[in-house]
Amino acid sequence: MFAAHSVENAPQASRRAMRAVAEASGGVMPDAVARLAASPELLNGFLSLSASFERCTLDPLAREVVIMTIAVRNQCHICVAMHTGKLRKLDADPELIAALREERAPADERLAAIRTFTLEVLSTAGAVDDDVVKALLAHGYTERNALEVVMGIGAYTMSTFANRMVRAV
Repeated sequence: MFAAHSVENAPQASRRAMRAVAEASGGVMPDAVARLAASPELLNGFLSLSASFERCTLDPLAREVVIMTIAVRNQCHICVAMHTGKLRKLDADPELIAALREERAPADERLAAIRTFTLEVLSTAGAVDDDVVKALLAHGYTERNALEVVMGIGAYTMSTFANRMVRAV
């Protein structure tokens, strides 16, 4: 089930994105992309939304905390591995990486706040109490950042669910 596609046998509407990802990955086609290519809408939608998330006003480390929080919560092992690598490239503290992978709050209070906020948004389907938003804002984040967390949750919930379904490795 959910065969890995090559650029040549993928649906036409997935091919451009697959070529771009392979080029950005040094010629390697990630298994997740090869499998998600069965749905051009999902593949292109995820890539577009994740690119928007990368351009948001959250700093790169905060974005990765959001992503890792979702990946660990949703038990997407490929996502955890990939985003562990991204955190290392950002020179993240190894203890931060360990905490996120072990579902613990990071020692850094600002990063712990965005992790907590992400988990609250997930557990309440967005119906967070005002105090939860105020706690995020108290750590230097903005209302815009709070909404950007929702965008990250959307993108990476889609990705983690799809990657698990297709058994991407």
